[in-house]
Amino acid sequence: MGDIKGFLKFRREGPKRRPVEERTRDWREFYQPVTDQLLQTQAARCMDCGVPFCQGTTGCPVQNMIPDWNDLVFRGRWDDALRMLHSTNNFPEFTGRLCPAPCETACVLGIIDDPVSIRVIEWNIIDKGFADGSVVPILPDQESGQKIAIVGSGPAGLACAQQLRRLGHAVTVFEKDDRIGGLLRYGIPDFKMEKWVIDRRLEQMIAEGVDFRTNTEVGKDLPAERLLQDFDAVCLAAGAMEPRDLKVTGRELRGIHLAMEYLTQQNRRNAGDLIDPQREINAEGKRVVIIGGGDTGSDCLGTAHRQGAQSIEQFELLSEPPALRSESTPWPLWPLMLRTSHAHEEGGMRRWSVSTKGFFGDKQQVARLHAVRVELRPDRDGRSRFIEIPGSDFEIPADLVLLAMGFSGPVKKGLLDALGIGLDARGNIAVDSNQMTSVEGVFAAGDIKRGASLIVWAIREGRDAAKGIDRYLKEKRNTSPHPT
Repeated sequence: MGDIKGFLKFRREGPKRRPVEERTRDWREFYQPVTDQLLQTQAARCMDCGVPFCQGTTGCPVQNMIPDWNDLVFRGRWDDALRMLHSTNNFPEFTGRLCPAPCETACVLGIIDDPVSIRVIEWNIIDKGFADGSVVPILPDQESGQKIAIVGSGPAGLACAQQLRRLGHAVTVFEKDDRIGGLLRYGIPDFKMEKWVIDRRLEQMIAEGVDFRTNTEVGKDLPAERLLQDFDAVCLAAGAMEPRDLKVTGRELRGIHLAMEYLTQQNRRNAGDLIDPQREINAEGKRVVIIGGGDTGSDCLGTAHRQGAQSIEQFELLSEPPALRSESTPWPLWPLMLRTSHAHEEGGMRRWSVSTKGFFGDKQQVARLHAVRVELRPDRDGRSRFIEIPGSDFEIPADLVLLAMGFSGPVKKGLLDALGIGLDARGNIAVDSNQMTSVEGVFAAGDIKRGASLIVWAIREGRDAAKGIDRYLKEKRNTSPHPT
């Protein structure tokens, strides 16, 4: 390492968030810029730890070579750091901004001190590379003559597409929405990642020869059978977009919406799209309740702050986590502990161990929410169940309710049913060790295969699927009586 005593001399310092009163008045990213000097000092904290758990699958699913590029940043060798970063991660500008950084919770220094500020170093390596022109199209040495269709343009689909195109395959990405990016485009609020970050990467991929086709829902606008006829292989990377709904009394009232409806609409508004006034979802001046305490709930919270909500409460079914790492999740595991996001810092109230029982309203518009407190207890069979606490019922006023309870898996109706794709016990697409589904030549990657997960896992899945597809196509060429 560049400074073997750096972890003893320097304290952890990450990027500072813009002041709450400033950032809640706009939709720009909430972090302030950092200097090269700060980044190099933070890189110096990386230890010569022997076994870097940060880059193992416990820490980083794409297996970023973190100690190596930390050392290169410390030495000011930014171009070399960028090359090393890109060797394992197609889109560090996405992971650096959006990943919760399991690499940092697995950092060896974290056993005795604050871990290395890995994430901010990562996203500044790539932003610096784009700024100085180091990120350029990478063209294949030769064309394979084989065509691959990728369904879905989220991080898994994009990673798979870029890897396959660089191997010389003709790649077409189909996206049902009007813009490329999947949840990166319409699920992630602009204050977490502005959309020019996606667009500049797409410029590189288009220059590399990836063909993007928007407004095309495979299985509806394009028959699924056409993919099998027109392409040598197919990769399904459409995500796990089946939302968990809340089937309780009053769910049909106006003013109750799925989180993705709400977040997508605001991102479209920020992009300059006109929103139908009859379908507009806006928290301005309203008493908002968010049901769900995860990242999606936090995104709704930050969005409601910026829209000018009168008040916001957020419900979580689980009990409040401990302030420090729980003993049940020792290092280097992802710790069970209380986390306060940027959106919680901006305001709102969190309630834990709450189950929503029903909604009530006036003139078909939601006005009140009925809930009860619960606790997790084992039943007679030893399985944990949520039990209502007697006498803990309560009602609160609510003008807008956002359901942010996550996703149950991929949408089955349409494409998956048409192809007859086999599923696993959890309802996700089942694949073999080569990432191929039960249908020959059809592969799967990302949330559609593993369930809703981290962006870093989506990129890893996309890269793994690309390897599997390339291997399959090579074997197909070698066994063909008339190889191309």
